[in-house]
Amino acid sequence: MKYRIIKDKVAGGVMTFFTLLSLILLVAMAVGLWLKSADILEEHSMWNLLTASEWKPMRNQFGFLAFISGTFYVTGVATVIALPTSLLMAIFLTEYSRSTVRRYIYPLLDILASLPSVIFGVWGTLVIVPIVSDIIGPAVGTATSGYTLLSGAVVLSVMILPLLVSLFIEILGNVEIDLREASLALGATRWQTTKHVVLKKGLPGIIASTVLAISRALGETIAVLMVCGNLIIIPDSLLDACYPIPALIANNYGEMLSLPLYESALMFAAFILFFIVLVFNLGARLYLKTIKTE
Repeated sequence: MKYRIIKDKVAGGVMTFFTLLSLILLVAMAVGLWLKSADILEEHSMWNLLTASEWKPMRNQFGFLAFISGTFYVTGVATVIALPTSLLMAIFLTEYSRSTVRRYIYPLLDILASLPSVIFGVWGTLVIVPIVSDIIGPAVGTATSGYTLLSGAVVLSVMILPLLVSLFIEILGNVEIDLREASLALGATRWQTTKHVVLKKGLPGIIASTVLAISRALGETIAVLMVCGNLIIIPDSLLDACYPIPALIANNYGEMLSLPLYESALMFAAFILFFIVLVFNLGARLYLKTIKTE
């Protein structure tokens, strides 16, 4: 009995240690990025760095507004495309489809989720970019190369789609069958049951899954880099190019780092991305806590 108690305490201590280690790692990453960004913050005010859009390292001009806006725009449009599509797919697979359909769809989703991002980038270059340049652009009277915000958003939405569908399936599938049967017994249709019972019950999980997918989309690099155009501008439309922060870091880190403040500027870009993801997740957690207490 004494041995079992000691074993239980050791196991609890090990789990506590690794939990604290993950928190320490998060703090260490933030502190490391901040310290690496110290040089550029001494040279320029944070307000100027965040609100200026001029990016000319040779002239000591480092404005991150175009990169921040590009990150938000491409992630936002991708979420608008992927979220309703994935939610409707999950509703169909959990509430309406036959088991034979699910047997074939689930492995396909797993395969799609496991593909390297560079494959999505190549697919976007070969398929989405020509569609945007040859069909969508002329249809709206705009000449475009196809390497646009829209192309990046479509590729990014396809990348996060299998993740969202898989998570939504788990969430909706875990809603108690008794709730469905009670709703149907009261005369509700299957869609009314899904809308007012299943989705309402699974809402906190749906929000958490969406936050997870958006966090992944915010940091996606290669696929977005290949199709967004990478022009340092603030996009005015879906057919403008954009330059997200991950693409900035991937394109420039390792090159021209001999320039004054250049490495520090890229570290500050990484810190901005880290801060955006952190604040976004904390805000979502607070919102989920509010929903659960209502």
